[in-house]
Amino acid sequence: MTNFSYDEAFSRNIGWITQEEQQKLRNCRIAIAGMGGVGGAHLLTLSRLGIGHFNISDLDEFEVANFNRQAGASMKTLGREKVEVLEEMAKNLNPEQEIKSFPHGVTEENVDEFLDGVDLYVDGLDYFAVSARRATFAKCHEKGIPAVTAAPLGIGAAVLNFIPGGMSFEDYFRLEGKSEMEQLLSFLIGLSPAMLQRTYLADPTTVDLANHKGPSTPMAVEICAGMAASQAMKILLNRGPVMSAPWGQQFDGYRDKYKKTWRPGGNNNPIQKLTLLIAKKQLGIS
Repeated sequence: MTNFSYDEAFSRNIGWITQEEQQKLRNCRIAIAGMGGVGGAHLLTLSRLGIGHFNISDLDEFEVANFNRQAGASMKTLGREKVEVLEEMAKNLNPEQEIKSFPHGVTEENVDEFLDGVDLYVDGLDYFAVSARRATFAKCHEKGIPAVTAAPLGIGAAVLNFIPGGMSFEDYFRLEGKSEMEQLLSFLIGLSPAMLQRTYLADPTTVDLANHKGPSTPMAVEICAGMAASQAMKILLNRGPVMSAPWGQQFDGYRDKYKKTWRPGGNNNPIQKLTLLIAKKQLGIS
């Protein structure tokens, strides 16, 4: 068996980043909440970038319904904890990697420990995990930790960055005091003001927000991981300007479109308020 060499394993990164930058990434710690669709892809993509330290969390086990999009899902991993499987997969890419796992998910009780010593937070939580997402982003803002949230949408992805000293997650999305359904809609509309994915959903009946169900594609997850890792690299290496809220971006591979978005005031922007009102009427939400 060939002995592992960090420098050799990630030598093909060099050119797009420098030797010095690669060593900086080797010493960085990233927290990723959620090891399912995008979370698992985030971990493996960032591991291939050469990140040396991670905090990861998830409270679920793999099931057959995960096969279409989740990197760790296979016949061999059915019934196994997602954090356990993804930790194994990441360490197969970099045996020197140091990973701290949180198999009970991120909660208000452990979020401080989850973010301890972290250079960056990358959101991989399930779309419907509203409370955990709000608590984690609030703690990142409090601790001055940059955070990236990226969502797979249709056959593409939308990305928002929250940078210390800038607009907070709550200031942008305005979720306080809203019902769960309103929070879910507000998160979607805030993350994806351009809504590039809205025109080609083949079967609208598959979207069931009330029962926490919706369609997904493997293409969107892979695009999502690539976009999020690109932002992570720029943030960690201080590689030029980084778009942050209220600026966002979305790419759609089905429509071959890319859109930068700017919503001053976030979901308090008049355009966002109107979009949310229309969405609520369409769904029959009072």
